[in-house]
Amino acid sequence: MFKKVLIAEDFDSINLAVTQALDAIGVTEIHHAKYCDDAQLKIKKALLDNQPFDLLISDLSFKADHRKVSLQSGDELIAWVRIEQPTLKIIVHSVEDKIYRIKELFQDHNVDGFVAKGRKSIDQLKTAISQLYQENTKYISPEIEHLLQDKSVDEIDDYDIQLIKQLALGISQEKMDEKFKELGIIPNGKSTIEKRVSRLKDYFKANNTVHLIAIAKDLGIA
Repeated sequence: MFKKVLIAEDFDSINLAVTQALDAIGVTEIHHAKYCDDAQLKIKKALLDNQPFDLLISDLSFKADHRKVSLQSGDELIAWVRIEQPTLKIIVHSVEDKIYRIKELFQDHNVDGFVAKGRKSIDQLKTAISQLYQENTKYISPEIEHLLQDKSVDEIDDYDIQLIKQLALGISQEKMDEKFKELGIIPNGKSTIEKRVSRLKDYFKANNTVHLIAIAKDLGIA
């Protein structure tokens, strides 16, 4: 079993539940961090001491307070870890339900597991840790695993996603060229934008732009 685990979580009740789960499956050394900056420091020190962590269990959202921080989210912490300690196993424990974001965690940050917070999350976390240690295979909570099979999110690019997000923010298609120029996004011609929006409507079988935005929100893109 993993010997040295770091929990990055800012709620005491969840920290306690995860700690009890780790105790139950035989983890002997458990550390905690309520801020991503603190998690970063603990990981750095462990590397300097030549006693690195075996596993990081991290939330994605951390509530802001009076303290100024450099790393404001679990996403930023994970991105940093993948540079500084690429081999560290990472399980995300979060309420996140946007499919695009979850796919991004696996595809861009190569996380090893995603456990959705909920009534069954502690049992699932035990399963995820055991599976990762014994079989070195990735784990996804069953209730969202089937959603990740939706290939539609894989077949649109960053340009499409930015276009949908701006439409969702209320930027009209007619004004999108101006917004894209302001943001430095290219191509930004009216004709290109019109064709992209039309393609997206066809792709998602959307009746109109409002319907397109609704579909994109359901998929976690907008």
